[in-house]
Amino acid sequence: MKIIEVVQHLAPGGIETLVLELQKIYSKADKVIIVSLENNKMHALSKWARLTNLQCELVFLNKQPGLRLDTIKQLIKLFARQRPDVIHTHHIGPLLYAGLAARHLNLTSIIHTEHDVWHLQSNKKHRFLQKVLLSYIQPKLVADAHYVGEALSKLFPKYQNHVISNGIDVETFHPGDLFIARNALQLPQNVKIIGCAARLVNGKGHPYLFEAMMSLPDEIHLVLAGDGPLKPLLMTLCERLNIQDRVHFLGSIDNMTTFYQSLDVFCLPSEAEGLPLSPLEAQACNIPVIVTDVGGCNEAVCAHTGKLIPPKSIDALVNALSQTLEKEDLNLKFRPRDFIHKEHSLNNMASQYRDLM
Repeated sequence: MKIIEVVQHLAPGGIETLVLELQKIYSKADKVIIVSLENNKMHALSKWARLTNLQCELVFLNKQPGLRLDTIKQLIKLFARQRPDVIHTHHIGPLLYAGLAARHLNLTSIIHTEHDVWHLQSNKKHRFLQKVLLSYIQPKLVADAHYVGEALSKLFPKYQNHVISNGIDVETFHPGDLFIARNALQLPQNVKIIGCAARLVNGKGHPYLFEAMMSLPDEIHLVLAGDGPLKPLLMTLCERLNIQDRVHFLGSIDNMTTFYQSLDVFCLPSEAEGLPLSPLEAQACNIPVIVTDVGGCNEAVCAHTGKLIPPKSIDALVNALSQTLEKEDLNLKFRPRDFIHKEHSLNNMASQYRDLM
């Protein structure tokens, strides 16, 4: 089969990582093309080294801000030339542009995945646009979590959706030696380390982690993987709180497995999420996780070794971190990795998508 995956932009993030993971499986037997509406190839490669060794074709349309009819024309030409068997869109922008281009060419095998519903619940324009697009394009609608699927059913009751939970490659993400991992990342060895992997943007909860660090002992450090526009402000906040010596900004990391292997606990205190990949990756490396109980996060946590906490609660965050670092309430008979093997494997996710094609 020839499969075209369409995303808004190819930059480090959950949706984009998921698409790259899917192409690893598809590319063994199929031709895969990944289309990024925004950006250009040179800039994308400079920001994300992982894009350099993919077994698929990358196409960048360099779409500028605002509604761009020429982007639809670009996709019509691309689809007409490639004649794909399946077009798979991720998020509302790709559904709009690629969906309209596909309909113009009478291509009917279209899958659209919603990775979160906050933009539909909070934005009437998005909700109306999505309703119109679903009616006109008629894609097979996929939710990446049961939470997302239930919300989509309430928002768009006329349209059936299929729940396909996010999965990750358990061969890539695996347990490792903590000492070696910390040495590779130049992190201190004789401390407890909390890790967070997320873009440095609003809503990911980094300030809550900083506040929590104020109540934790000095021998506990925080390590952040990811980059984003809030980095200068977050670094200034660390200095104002006088925790700059205990917070390590690593930026974008090529080998995330090493990052997770360096941790004692992983924490993602987001204000909103769909079903995030980073807690799945951490647990595949046998690291316990703490996440806020938002969106589909409750589906991403091993009940025996992980913790769900209310969003925006510093006290709950401090208590959960303290208990996990001290191994209180952890059921050591269970491993986070076993949960990922059972519930969130990449092969299972890819197989379910293939069944829709």
